[in-house]
Amino acid sequence: MPNASTGDDSNRRDYKDTLFLPKTDFPMRAGLPKREPEWLARWAKMGMYKRLREDAKGRQPYILHDGPPYANGHIHMGTALTKVLKDMIVRSHQMAGFDANYVPGWDCHGLPIEWKVEEEFRAKGRPKRDVPASEFRARCRSYAQGWLDIQCDEFRRLGGEGDWDNPYTTMAFSSEAVIVAEFLKFVAKDLVYRGSKPVMWSPVEQTALAEAEIEYHDHQSTTVWVKFPFASGVVDNKPGVTPPVHKLEGASIVIWTTTPWTIPGNRAICYGPKMSYGLYEVVAMKGDLDFEPWSKPGDKLIVADALSDSVRDAGLIVQWKRVADVTADDLQNIQCDHPLKGFGGGYEFNVPLLAGDHVTDEAGTGFVHTAPGHGQEDYVAWINAFGTQAEIPHMVDEFGAYTDEAPGFEGAKVLVIEGKKKGKDGDANKRVLDALIEHGTLLARGRLVHSYPHSWRSKAPVIFRNTPQWFIATDKKMADGVSLREKALAAIDETGFTPPQGKNRIRAMVEGRPDWLISRQRAWGAPITLFVNKKSGDVLVDDDVNNRIVAAIKENGADAWFNMAATAFLGDAYNADDYEKVEDILDVWFDSGTTHAFVLEGREDLTWGRPMSIAKDRISIAAGFNPLC
Repeated sequence: MPNASTGDDSNRRDYKDTLFLPKTDFPMRAGLPKREPEWLARWAKMGMYKRLREDAKGRQPYILHDGPPYANGHIHMGTALTKVLKDMIVRSHQMAGFDANYVPGWDCHGLPIEWKVEEEFRAKGRPKRDVPASEFRARCRSYAQGWLDIQCDEFRRLGGEGDWDNPYTTMAFSSEAVIVAEFLKFVAKDLVYRGSKPVMWSPVEQTALAEAEIEYHDHQSTTVWVKFPFASGVVDNKPGVTPPVHKLEGASIVIWTTTPWTIPGNRAICYGPKMSYGLYEVVAMKGDLDFEPWSKPGDKLIVADALSDSVRDAGLIVQWKRVADVTADDLQNIQCDHPLKGFGGGYEFNVPLLAGDHVTDEAGTGFVHTAPGHGQEDYVAWINAFGTQAEIPHMVDEFGAYTDEAPGFEGAKVLVIEGKKKGKDGDANKRVLDALIEHGTLLARGRLVHSYPHSWRSKAPVIFRNTPQWFIATDKKMADGVSLREKALAAIDETGFTPPQGKNRIRAMVEGRPDWLISRQRAWGAPITLFVNKKSGDVLVDDDVNNRIVAAIKENGADAWFNMAATAFLGDAYNADDYEKVEDILDVWFDSGTTHAFVLEGREDLTWGRPMSIAKDRISIAAGFNPLC
């Protein structure tokens, strides 16, 4: 103890000398940033992966097939976590006596990579449309390879052991050939068709998007209440038949929508057959306004009773009176004028009323503006009623601009697709609002902040757009009498899930999803290798043609489909002038879903793992159908 008076601590005892610890050469600090690369280099030098394979030769295989990440940026916590968890599973089974081979892989196609390459070219003053397709695809391949190499080094730093020197990639020529071959199996089973349906479309990226490529953000939308005048002399869909004076004569049905730009595409109004509606007559409008309101005393409006107060307030109506009940029978056979009748010469048709179970009285007016080219429920309601796509307009082009099928609005844009205001509203809404005001059919307008779908890449809002796309039918019976959806659900039921809640989630998704949208209007990806007869619209199914396609892609990659003439695939049996050569690409999720075919079946060192009963002619549905695989 030190001397209390002098402060002398020369006799102080060092207690570490009283601890009996082993003497080692371990450094006081781990120095991991320096030591970890040394460990990795040592494992590589000693051939750790090869020695593990040799040591496990002859054991029962345990295969964890790696779901590939995108090769388009540095790894992050999510990708790191999945790689570490996979390594723990593989290592534990290797130590438990299995031959647990692990082959990493990468997704190399698709919009995530193409979008980054587009940004590169734009930064150099070269928009994509000015870049030759072959040059663009070559840059995409180079970009993906560069990030693949970077990610490989980053993943190896996590300490996971696997065949890092020989991974699989979806852009390998052999992989692209198998992806196309798997797609052609669906074609051979008559499951692939081209349909014109409203799909989620990104005007900024000029392509269709799947649900898995969507995220939801708050978005401020312009809302409108629009009047559809009762069409005099049109009852029971019989133009020219003059019925007794109808109690709705002179009245207007009011709809509400958050997408005013879709009004030119309106073709029907849906109502709730079990809802209560009323005919309301305006008595007085709000005074002291600095503009003339869009309604006046004497106007007759038809709305759902449960929503009448909110409609009255939105329309700046101080007082109105309910003059009559409006029943489902009253609405069943009537038609209305289009609110743009007389504008641009293209809206002279009548708008029918259709019963719809999707109509509610939770918001709006109780009537749903129905533009079958711009909404899934709208499309279904139209097809159920009329069974034809003939009258559904293609009103908006790939850039989100009105076509000549929206008379009077040609060229107006739904969204700004370039510059600082990218993703903001274009001039389409204003143009439509001005036309409605001019024709006296606008009742009110406002703004609403609500959750709205955005592309998870560009972060810009998407629209629903009617456009021809390629689909895989999920409910069509195949030769064995079973549909693709039924096969997928059966496979899910036969699979063990941990935790079990995951099974319910994926089963609900598969059970309720529509036909699989597989086409993308882009450049970088495995092609949809189809020839379509220009006269009949039939898809050509010919084994010889398909074999030539697959062989060419195996030798030269996906570029072969785009660069080679149609005659090289069709041969002498067909006239190339009679066929359209499709140049869309496959949804990248299809690539991911077919990896088992060129990885588990394409490599000698991998198998399907534990013995399974799998038919050789099966089609790739287990992983490919699930966008979250």
